[in-house]
Amino acid sequence: MNRATAPRLTAAATSNDAATDARSLPAWIYHDAEFFEAERKAVFRNSWQLVCHLNDVPQPGDFHTFEFFGESVVVLRAEDGAVRAFHNVCRHRAARLLDGPRGSCGRRITCRYHAWTYALDGRLVGVPNRESFPGLDTARHGLAQLEHEVFMGFIFVRFAPGLPSVREMAAPYAQELAAYRLEELVPQGRVTLRPRAVNWKNVADNYSDGLHINVAHPGLTRLFGRDYRIEARPWIDKMSGLLREAPSGNWSERLYQRALPAVDHLPPERQRLWTYFKLWPNLAFDIYPDQVDFMQFLPVSPTETLVREIAYVHPDARREMRIARYLNWRINRRVSLEDKALIERVQAGMASTGYTSGPLSKDEVCLRSFAARMRSVIPESALEQAPARGWSHG
Repeated sequence: MNRATAPRLTAAATSNDAATDARSLPAWIYHDAEFFEAERKAVFRNSWQLVCHLNDVPQPGDFHTFEFFGESVVVLRAEDGAVRAFHNVCRHRAARLLDGPRGSCGRRITCRYHAWTYALDGRLVGVPNRESFPGLDTARHGLAQLEHEVFMGFIFVRFAPGLPSVREMAAPYAQELAAYRLEELVPQGRVTLRPRAVNWKNVADNYSDGLHINVAHPGLTRLFGRDYRIEARPWIDKMSGLLREAPSGNWSERLYQRALPAVDHLPPERQRLWTYFKLWPNLAFDIYPDQVDFMQFLPVSPTETLVREIAYVHPDARREMRIARYLNWRINRRVSLEDKALIERVQAGMASTGYTSGPLSKDEVCLRSFAARMRSVIPESALEQAPARGWSHG
């Protein structure tokens, strides 16, 4: 891609080490088991993970679960209207309490193993054969709480402190996000999990890679032309493309361009803007005029990732909006398949002895920012070859 056809880019992240900053991350960290375990502790233990939206749990007893690195989390609405997050495990013998991705548990949570019972605020309120537990302090054996944060209607949890709040991390784009009234969104459909035979960083890299759009996504190129913009801030990336007025040669895209109706709460400059945000380390929001999707890149193993996703919408019964949302799905299903093929090609190449790390264009600001963050969190990320086994225990 030459300069005349490159997407317009804005650099907002810099590094003090220009030579290192100009290199991609080395291949070994995309398939090394010991590095993967180091990431679990250094990258993900204190990271914010999105569980659901407030409108996924509208009534007392409604819950959503989330599985992450062997941990099971439940977010639920209590009787006082507050939302709380807990480890989804009984304090007696560690049995899982609530099953399935979502549901309602009524006014109590009762363990199926020994019938220990908890109120919706996590208090232990029922123990069969209570007299056989001398000295049991029920106040100390309520459900184990998790730190959570509600940001623009979305509920995040984390297992340990360390990172700034979600609000602080997303602050550079708070005003833009506010225009979409995210707090008012309601779920459309259900959460899906899509397996990908790649390292999670491969998915994250691809998401905010601006240079491949005009090469590998003909549909997006027909919709945006070559004016695809990317930016990188310390904790969040932004990518965007404005729908062209020229009709696409593809019928789904052409009909979407024509059918997409005006959205009353959006300003004129956002009526036909597709914007993508990626929050460190593994969360992305696709924000369209007609809907909002989130995606998480959930690490499973050094070479396996689950992409967790769901769409949210503002209630709108207009025929044009229903058509636009269906066409949005058709268009982005194709983009998703194209990306799947791309990241699988890259993952295969990461195993080659002929590749360590490659040069990054000064326009690849998001990849530079992500690589710099990885090197700051795990310094071994700067090494071209894996260190001797056991390096992470030193």
